[in-house]
Amino acid sequence: MSLIPRIFGDRRSSSMFDPFSIDVFDPFRELGFPGTNSRETSAFANTRIDWKETPEAHVFKADLPGLKKEEVKVEVEEDRVLQISGERNVEKEDKNDKWHRVERSSGKFMRRFRLPENAKMDQVKASMENGVLTVTVPKEEMKKPDVKSIEISG
Repeated sequence: MSLIPRIFGDRRSSSMFDPFSIDVFDPFRELGFPGTNSRETSAFANTRIDWKETPEAHVFKADLPGLKKEEVKVEVEEDRVLQISGERNVEKEDKNDKWHRVERSSGKFMRRFRLPENAKMDQVKASMENGVLTVTVPKEEMKKPDVKSIEISG
């Protein structure tokens, strides 16, 4: 239970200072206060998503082991918001089963990202393979300004 990874993180973790992330910042999530450590909150908080920008597109990758593509939703909202959500159902319990440990998260999850102006929101593509969701958002070509060289006289 450390705040250091949450606040400073590495290059791949979401940051509360990231202007493009719309995740709700919950300062009590990692402190273990009552009501903030539910399995549903855990599923929401533990859905890790990588976002990289290539010259052609914004690419999002999410590890969603055990989920089928039918259990995941990728939506595009107004104001260039990409939303990834889904639900992992709790395993059915048999009254004869004796659980020793439950670590896998279950419940609903949702992550939202505000994309920059150059995102082509009408051309978003998503695929899922081996429990990894990949969402690709193509970028508009940014026209480089013409640079004119001026000869110096004198």
